Amino acid sequence: MLNAALSIYDEEFEIIEGKKIMSPSPRFNHNLIAMRLGAVINFYFISKKMGGYVVSEMDVHFPDGNLCKPDLIAISFENRNIVDSKGKIYGVPDMAVEIFSRSTRKRDITIKKDIYERNGVKEYWTIDPWAKIVEVFKLCDGKFDGGTEYVYYEDEEELNELTEEELHNAKQDIDSTIFEGLNVKLSDVFGWYI
Repeated sequence: MLNAALSIYDEEFEIIEGKKIMSPSPRFNHNLIAMRLGAVINFYFISKKMGGYVVSEMDVHFPDGNLCKPDLIAISFENRNIVDSKGKIYGVPDMAVEIFSRSTRKRDITIKKDIYERNGVKEYWTIDPWAKIVEVFKLCDGKFDGGTEYVYYEDEEELNELTEEELHNAKQDIDSTIFEGLNVKLSDVFGWYI
């Protein structure tokens, strides 16, 4: 009985640059953001009738030997062969999303970003649930670009406090760089519904 219980915990890790790193369960807000974003991307695939998969917290075995559990991944129908017959992922998803937690933030913007870039993930999103910022990186010539930052403003009062330049740069919708027509409203990711 004890061995069976231990085997469950053995799967709660990532292998990053050869080191086994524990991957604790995410908190409520973290899961809420992943579910909301996943629902938007999933609806996009269904409505476009183009196929594709959206999964969260699943092991991705990258070609360079790293094992990561992105908070969300999107796999185009054309790239579906990275999912083997047992439902495991061996290869490179089209999109990876990491939602910061206090313990993973630094790793998400350094080491994991490098792993995703090196392996050829076409689009990488980082989400800061406290600052309500999404940063989108697109792979260009084997390197992620400088990233585009999207900041969520909850109400008119916040928007009224912005300078003219800040207001001009305030983006409330994200257009995917790899999935044509995929538009994500920041309110769908961060907002609360009443």
